[in-house]
Amino acid sequence: MNRFRLIPLALLALAFSATARAADPDAAKVEFFEKKVRPILAGHCYGCHSADTKPAGGLRVDDRNGLLSGGNTGPSVVPGAPEKSLLITRVTTKNEKRRMPSEGEALSEEQVGVLRQWIKDGAAWPAVRVPASLGQAKPEYEKLKKEHWAFRPLAEPTAPAVKDAAWARGAVDRFILAALEAKGLKPVGDADKVALLRRVTFDLTGLPPAPAEIDTFLKDESPTAFEKVVDRLLASPQFGERWGRHWLDVARYGESTGPSRNIPYPHAWRYRDYVIDAVNADVPFDRFVREQVAGDLLPAKDDAERNRLLTATGFLALGVKDVNQRFKVRFVMDNVDEQIDAVTRSVLGLTVSCARCHDHKFDPVPMVDYYALAGIFTSTENAAGLRNQMGGAGLAYYVPANLVRLTGDLPPADPEKVAKLTAEVAEAKKAWDAIRGTPEGLKPAPNGQPTQRPYRLKYEALQGELNALTDPAARGLAAHGARDATTVADTELRVRGEAEKLGPVVPRGFLTALEVPGAAKVNPKQSGRLELAQWLTSSSNPLAPRVAVNRVWQHLFGTGLVNTVDNFGVTGAAPSHPELLDHLARQFIADGWSTKKLVRHLVLSRTYRLSSDATAAHRAADPDNRLLWRHAPRRLSAEELRDAALTAAGALDPKRPDGSPATALRMVEMRDNGPESNAIHEKADAATYRSVYLPLLRGVTPHALEAFDPVDQTLVSGTRDTTTVPAQALFLLNSPFVRKQALVFAERLLKDRDAADADRVRAAYRLSVGREPTDAEVDRARAFVGAYESEYRKNPPKVVKAPAPKKGPEAKKVDDPAQDPDQIDQTSETVTEDVVQAKDPRTAAWMAFTQALLASAEFRYVK
Repeated sequence: MNRFRLIPLALLALAFSATARAADPDAAKVEFFEKKVRPILAGHCYGCHSADTKPAGGLRVDDRNGLLSGGNTGPSVVPGAPEKSLLITRVTTKNEKRRMPSEGEALSEEQVGVLRQWIKDGAAWPAVRVPASLGQAKPEYEKLKKEHWAFRPLAEPTAPAVKDAAWARGAVDRFILAALEAKGLKPVGDADKVALLRRVTFDLTGLPPAPAEIDTFLKDESPTAFEKVVDRLLASPQFGERWGRHWLDVARYGESTGPSRNIPYPHAWRYRDYVIDAVNADVPFDRFVREQVAGDLLPAKDDAERNRLLTATGFLALGVKDVNQRFKVRFVMDNVDEQIDAVTRSVLGLTVSCARCHDHKFDPVPMVDYYALAGIFTSTENAAGLRNQMGGAGLAYYVPANLVRLTGDLPPADPEKVAKLTAEVAEAKKAWDAIRGTPEGLKPAPNGQPTQRPYRLKYEALQGELNALTDPAARGLAAHGARDATTVADTELRVRGEAEKLGPVVPRGFLTALEVPGAAKVNPKQSGRLELAQWLTSSSNPLAPRVAVNRVWQHLFGTGLVNTVDNFGVTGAAPSHPELLDHLARQFIADGWSTKKLVRHLVLSRTYRLSSDATAAHRAADPDNRLLWRHAPRRLSAEELRDAALTAAGALDPKRPDGSPATALRMVEMRDNGPESNAIHEKADAATYRSVYLPLLRGVTPHALEAFDPVDQTLVSGTRDTTTVPAQALFLLNSPFVRKQALVFAERLLKDRDAADADRVRAAYRLSVGREPTDAEVDRARAFVGAYESEYRKNPPKVVKAPAPKKGPEAKKVDDPAQDPDQIDQTSETVTEDVVQAKDPRTAAWMAFTQALLASAEFRYVK
């Protein structure tokens, strides 16, 4: 059981109160600090070493914990030992360059004596006051634990009897039909075979069915024809690419840190590939979660398995990080908060991070529960290879030793080159150290930059080259992940969520909102992530299986049974079919947490096979289709649209690429619209492999994805936005990607010179929208192509030289040259040379036709 359950909350509150009182320092010593010590610190130190400044050397002296933890050179104060305290050393040294304060007069002997006495007496500091209500039981919490549907144990519902028993193919259908019959509704008819094949192929693989697959399915009249299709799709490697992308959304996957200073994660692709491979292998979902939360603490049979488990912990490391945070304790606690949010929302569907600063306003999650989890993650090293440093530049944020090292062989580096570079780095570093921070170094050069800047750039460039030769991490044998920290311990509650305001220590543990019988206690010698992972995925934990099956339901039916898939708390939605949700959750556990079995079970249901037709009566009775009287049409995701366009053009490369373009980036800040971002865009624009493998650095969304609501990479995202905005139409009309695929598509159709135009039209429809065109559509397409070709011959577009990019304050950001009004005149048929154009009238005509198909609603939607 959770250790908190062993202590009544009332006693816990008393314990907290006693802890706070015990921590109260002697009043006389506090008075001495306030009258004698604080004025010295405020008058001589706060200007460079406080929360209101960029703290020199990473040191804060306006906070006791800042003094105890110290800055870049270690602790500044050792209570009871002034002779061991760096603060005393630095204010008394005879070296004027090292003596503090760095500006103004040195401290007097009297002032130094005050500091010595204060440290000798224990470095007293006013105690942080803990709210009296902390840890007290809340009646509303106890009521919610018993009454809110999500916190109750899984029910054992039986499939209800229905009037039209012949319609249902299984328990899922009976639950759905019973709810419809209760409202006096009937489901619509079944989807036709072509629509059903297109639907299930996109849902399971994210790709359209090939013409040969359509023909095979249409010819198969056996009762198991659809089952054969489903089993083929589940066994294909494309299943893992499609459903792995779903989890990457939830895992807020990104290949860089994101805000303030955007630093690449060059090894993030390893986690991406781990997810795809795990989904394809149908790793049981409970095991899948345990590997990502505590893979480093699980046994491995060999080096390959150990590497796989270490890579899995990238889930904890690849979130957004503010490396420009000036204070390490804040950096650490912000990262802990991000990890708590990722773990609890992805697995439990709860917004636990709301309890960082105060007891949760809606769900039964007190602050003590939050810090019980926080202790697990403060006892975990976030091994992303980064550190915080305000205003850092170059390699300042990169910490190679902080990466997770993998096992493997690397070819030996050229010893002569290593020796040469090592020497060059040592001369370059000496020159940088000599000028850094000096008046000469800070003096502006003719270009406005400090004179010292070229010295730093030279040193860092050489150091980067040396790392690339000698550092196993830089050479690829590394991952971003997690491991237990050197110091494993419970952590203090932070009053009002402020990292420096320490309250009482909270024992590590789990959420008290859920009853999970038999859960193991935290191992005091480890972080507790292993026990947390086991608690999260216990078959007695009702939330994990509910959340998991609800996500699967949403991906197949468009809306979850709980339509707030990331929030099962009080402010989330109630399930539309609560008995069905629990039935599926129990079945999921019984089937060994197999995602593939769950997907198969659902797509073989009669409910999944319904058509997307709608009647006025149905719409009036249930406008949101919450009762599932039909199958809801959906727009393809950004990745599906790109992949489908490449597939239609015959240009999609099905092979997985090696690594990611981000692998070539050093862990230095990427500038907005700088060369690093531009290089990534160029690689993504030229790529023809599947979209799941495109580089996904935060803030550098591939051009081919950005118009159609790609995932937000900052938070757990179980649901993507689906918008309809003018930029999407402009993208389909003008973007180089769509025009290029339309051109390649047209060339594909024209490759057989002896083919009839009618056959080309039929092939275009089958390749793009998966069906045969009607005779009227064939005639219309032929007429369009003929008229376009004739007009093109009479009035070919004039190609002009592209204008030079604007510079200075007048420059504007244009991601897509074809959408810049300065570069294309829609009315005069004048285009610039960089716009994708066909080279002859016939190809241009067919390109216009194929682009119209790629821009059609039928191409963008599955029914």
